[in-house]
Amino acid sequence: MGKRATRATPLKTAERLKVGKPKQVAAGITGVSKSFSIGLSEAGLGRTWGAMRTVNKFDGFDCPGCAWPDPDGHRSGFEFCENGAKAFATEATKKRVTADFFAEHSVTSLSQQPDMWLDKQGRLTEPMVLRDGSEHYESISWQDAFGMIADSVNNLDSAHEAVLYTSGRTSNEAAFLWGTLARQIGTNNLPDCSNMCHESSGYGLTPVIGIGKGTVRLSCFDEADLILVIGQNPGTNHPRMLTALASCRRNGGSVVSINPLEETGMRRFKHPQEILSMIGSGTKIADDHFPVRINGDAALLKGVMKVVLKSGKLDRDFIDEHTIGFEAFRTAIEASDWDEIIAGSGIGRERIDKLGKAVAESKKLIICWAMGLTQHKNSVSVIQEIANLLLMGGHFGRPGAGACPVRGHSNVQGDRTVGIQHNPSEGFISRLGQATGIDSPREGGYDSVEAVRAMLGGKVRLFMGMGGNLVSAMSDTEQVAIGMRNVDLSVQVSTKMNRSHLVTGKEALILPCLGRTEVDRQASGEQFVTVENSMGIVHMSRGSLTPASEQLFAEPAIVAGIGTACFGSEPFDWAEMAKNYDSIREVIEQVIPEFDDYNSRVREDGGFYLPNGPHDGPTWDTPSGKAQFTVHELPNAVAKEGQFTMMTVRSHDQYNTTIYGMDDRYRGIYGARRVVMMNPLDMADLGIEAGDEVDLTSHFEERQIHAAAWKVVSYEIPRGNLCTYFPEANVLVPLDSVADGSNTPTSKSIAVTVSMP
Repeated sequence: MGKRATRATPLKTAERLKVGKPKQVAAGITGVSKSFSIGLSEAGLGRTWGAMRTVNKFDGFDCPGCAWPDPDGHRSGFEFCENGAKAFATEATKKRVTADFFAEHSVTSLSQQPDMWLDKQGRLTEPMVLRDGSEHYESISWQDAFGMIADSVNNLDSAHEAVLYTSGRTSNEAAFLWGTLARQIGTNNLPDCSNMCHESSGYGLTPVIGIGKGTVRLSCFDEADLILVIGQNPGTNHPRMLTALASCRRNGGSVVSINPLEETGMRRFKHPQEILSMIGSGTKIADDHFPVRINGDAALLKGVMKVVLKSGKLDRDFIDEHTIGFEAFRTAIEASDWDEIIAGSGIGRERIDKLGKAVAESKKLIICWAMGLTQHKNSVSVIQEIANLLLMGGHFGRPGAGACPVRGHSNVQGDRTVGIQHNPSEGFISRLGQATGIDSPREGGYDSVEAVRAMLGGKVRLFMGMGGNLVSAMSDTEQVAIGMRNVDLSVQVSTKMNRSHLVTGKEALILPCLGRTEVDRQASGEQFVTVENSMGIVHMSRGSLTPASEQLFAEPAIVAGIGTACFGSEPFDWAEMAKNYDSIREVIEQVIPEFDDYNSRVREDGGFYLPNGPHDGPTWDTPSGKAQFTVHELPNAVAKEGQFTMMTVRSHDQYNTTIYGMDDRYRGIYGARRVVMMNPLDMADLGIEAGDEVDLTSHFEERQIHAAAWKVVSYEIPRGNLCTYFPEANVLVPLDSVADGSNTPTSKSIAVTVSMP
């Protein structure tokens, strides 16, 4: 049969770009208005109120918008932010995508629509199948869908022809079953969204402090005297973090922003639940902003460490007792060249001295970061430089200090904790075998980049996605699409339609699932699931809304259904797992030592903290039993003569690949997403005016990727740097351009040229 002409990127749509001044204040009355208006327009008053009154409450559902933690001892009346409201309101939408919808629309015609249009069609309502050669999805029963998957598994020539992808919104229970299913199939091919975002944080931190997670608690923000926010835009991506930063400021602490763009959330914040803040000027967040060049963070950190060393204000007792490698580190830092540091960072010596002195004086330092640091070739090393800086001052094991990688997906950290890992430890695999009777493979599997390469090479015949939208989220969009079309069967577990339902294998299944907001009722009664936030708290999530369709299955029930169809009940009773999720948690407790007394502790208000050596001791789960100073060279420049360094970012009106609207309100960009932000002096050099349409070409090794028709926005960004939106610009990120060690796509470090069409 002929291949479908589905598009990995939609046809160019008419965008009406309007540019205003970036906003100076985050949240406030406008944020409150947006929070309520999107709910009323999507879900109506009843479902909006039902969601808002239970989101992030002790016995409510965990907001799917991000992984920022909730307060330990209390919950406010409305414990959510504007973007969280968008996330759960659009999940609670009244709109439905039925079999009649797919009968009316071919997959080819749907693929020509923009991503926002796809999402706004509403909730998926029943299992659908796309047969080989067909242009239309049609209804299929759950049992027949599970049977198709079982047939595919049984027909594999090798278990490694199966890939099971995981989204970070998947619960601990579903993720654990998903990983277990992969291992009973016989593979560790478990790519997940962390491979594309915070993988570098884990790879960087684990060997030097013994844990790949953050080492602070939310209460630490009240006690810190200095917080560095590097490569992060909390106002859009983690808005409730602004409350914690504002608390630090009010308690006498300082906040410093380090980022190529000065983002609105780091300027000033009006707390939506504080009347005086709402009617007043709000709280100033950052005392200072350092407009570092894209990937200039390593140079800036090295300069700061030179200043700290020169000041002599080190915690020598901590260094001597808890670390190794300090003298080699000291020698390397002292030998580093100031001219290279200034050129690499784009920050002058006087400014670096000022920041270095502030760090040297700090007794309680927190360093926060997000994907502005994790998506470069040198991401692992720059995160280890953060660890170096914290170790110099002994900023571990004390309240108000530590490392804080801020995750995006609401349970991406929990998924990894419970076994979504393509290179699992021998201890995990051994305990899993003892608990389930499954003889798990020891051979490492594919991460996200490796999975796409395998698909391109014809080595994958079955792809299953537990949530997410790999086609749009992954780098090198067109190559991902080619690889996906090579697969025999692609399966997507989803709440709403996205591009991965349209760019598929030869055959495809859509398995619609309950959302986080909805009641999950199984054989033993109403269920709850659990998640882990950015600070290592495991807590429950229980939906309250009536499900969008009677035909929706919960994610754990879907995995159990696939497992039963493939393997029956031996040696692991899959069907039993779906009846009562306590059964799943009992197995998790046997496999993961930190989850002792899981079912009891997670029922306590707010859940429980997982052990964290650097915070709790400090203790260090490293070969030496101590924290490790490391030595790194400054990275080579990405862009050559005549090229720019490009990064991708989210707009304020999106959550990952889900586009809620066309306005990036905080940056003052409205009505368009296919834009490129550019320094006005660079524009003048190229003879480009604001609003002109240009073509972008990325350059990596011998490969060039061309993408036409981007409208130029004049913006305050360091010279030689460009900024575009994710996922539109993913097409320009070469698949083989990855971070050393973590293999994360370098979506923040792409060499591009700009040309007039």
